[in-house]
Amino acid sequence: MNKAKPTILVVNDDGITAPGIKVLLEAMSEIGRVVVVAPDSPQSGMGHAITIGKPLRLDKVDLYEGVEMYRCSGTPVDCVKLAVNKIFKGQKPDLCVSGINHGLNNSINVLYSGTMSAAVEGAIEGIPSIGFSLDDYTLQADFSHCVKYVKELALQVLANGLPQATLLNVNFPNTPHIKGIKVCRQAAAKWAEEFDERIDPHKRPYYWLTGVFQLNDGGEDTDVWALEHNYVSVVPVQFDMTAHHAIPYLNNWKFNV
Repeated sequence: MNKAKPTILVVNDDGITAPGIKVLLEAMSEIGRVVVVAPDSPQSGMGHAITIGKPLRLDKVDLYEGVEMYRCSGTPVDCVKLAVNKIFKGQKPDLCVSGINHGLNNSINVLYSGTMSAAVEGAIEGIPSIGFSLDDYTLQADFSHCVKYVKELALQVLANGLPQATLLNVNFPNTPHIKGIKVCRQAAAKWAEEFDERIDPHKRPYYWLTGVFQLNDGGEDTDVWALEHNYVSVVPVQFDMTAHHAIPYLNNWKFNV
């Protein structure tokens, strides 16, 4: 594999035809050799789901001239796994970028996000990885103000690397008047879900998930604060979910077995 230019795996969760991935692959094509592997349909909210018990399809497509692209029938994480195992055949890319997602993945949303889970899978594979998201859910979203930051962050990661088992969660405010980049922590927040109950023509109930984002964090060092003040938020994320601070606490328990 030609190493004169870095090889960059581009993935997403909005599907291979989403406008956000087109912007991302175009930006990455200015930096290195791009390989795109993306779901054949939207996979938002899939988290770190993988396909078990049914076959996966991986088909080469020609959507954009000069870009190696594959359409996958599975989840965003499936896309990364198949890319590493079947396309790169173990010779891993220099960078994995996911997005640009239509909608924010800040704060607690990182747990539900297919975009971020694809980037997490890249990091699990030992590939420096970044997830990108924009605060605009529409298909008409304007990503133009994100491009220079996408390229700069990708170049920084390629030049400097990332700490072991760490990736970046990058979110963009929906404004062309960005003040700069803030390295942040994840804000403490949750979704207060509600389920709108309706009745189908067969008189059976069904439910639409709705909810309100509840911020329980007034800190000025969070991703929510940065985005509200028109900064690009950059949160270092780890996939080791061990609560290391709780281990001494649990070691004080007296087990009776």
